[in-house]
Amino acid sequence: MGTKRPVTYYDFGNTQNELFRKSCDGKKFENLYEIIISEENILLAYRLVKSNSGARTSGADKKTIEDIAKMDKEHFVNHIRANLENYKPKAVKRVWIPKADGNSKRPLGIPSIIDRIIQQMFLNVLEPICEARFHKHSYGFRPNRSTHHAVARVQHLINRGKQYYTVDIDIKGFFDNVNHSLLLKQMWQIGIKDKRVIAIVSKMLKAPIKGEGIPTKGVPQGGILSPLLANIVLNELDWWISDQWETFQTRHSYTQRHHYYALKTSSNLKPGYLIRYADDCVPRKQPKCA
Repeated sequence: MGTKRPVTYYDFGNTQNELFRKSCDGKKFENLYEIIISEENILLAYRLVKSNSGARTSGADKKTIEDIAKMDKEHFVNHIRANLENYKPKAVKRVWIPKADGNSKRPLGIPSIIDRIIQQMFLNVLEPICEARFHKHSYGFRPNRSTHHAVARVQHLINRGKQYYTVDIDIKGFFDNVNHSLLLKQMWQIGIKDKRVIAIVSKMLKAPIKGEGIPTKGVPQGGILSPLLANIVLNELDWWISDQWETFQTRHSYTQRHHYYALKTSSNLKPGYLIRYADDCVPRKQPKCA
């Protein structure tokens, strides 16, 4: 899908920044669909999917990014918009990937290339909204964050915060057991109030898996939008744990240092912090004698 015109769709970054700012201010978003199907966003999604190493991996329909590249720009944009008018995701190809223990495998779903582009379009718009609402110590599958940041946070709490007790949590089968209805409600609560967008995400969640049928729960591992949806589900957990100590609301406003001192001296709360990477969590606490 070549063109000699200037690559103006990268200006979509300004739109993303504006969505982030509005979300930081607590705004609600009722007209996201028009932004999602904008030409700039469609072309940006295409470029991002194309740059991914899996772009030449076919889904159940046997098509790859090379098939999409044969379309001219106008035909491609219209094709994507037409798909979304009455969206019906194609079947997801199921493959099994060995786990690190060497004894078990985890399911991986590979959507069709068109569905991957559509998911990327939604990610481009929904991610900045959600990023403004996510907890700062959630590090998995988020822009400009990595395991290194999570490890650095752990080291900081050990060396500066004198936190020595650790509880390692891994939510078994988390991706496979996400409740669809709860997820959609959490999207609404986080500020995504465009019913068209919610309805299409619901259809993505129920995309048939080839050879298995229509899933009733879970987010497909391998889907471009899935990590964001997983973080939306776990965001409430992040804030609930955080509100037990780190962001506990007091009657008076303090600096961070004096906030913790006030809690230690005038409450029965125990210091504790959460570091989360996807569905792996590491709550840290001080010893009782501290």
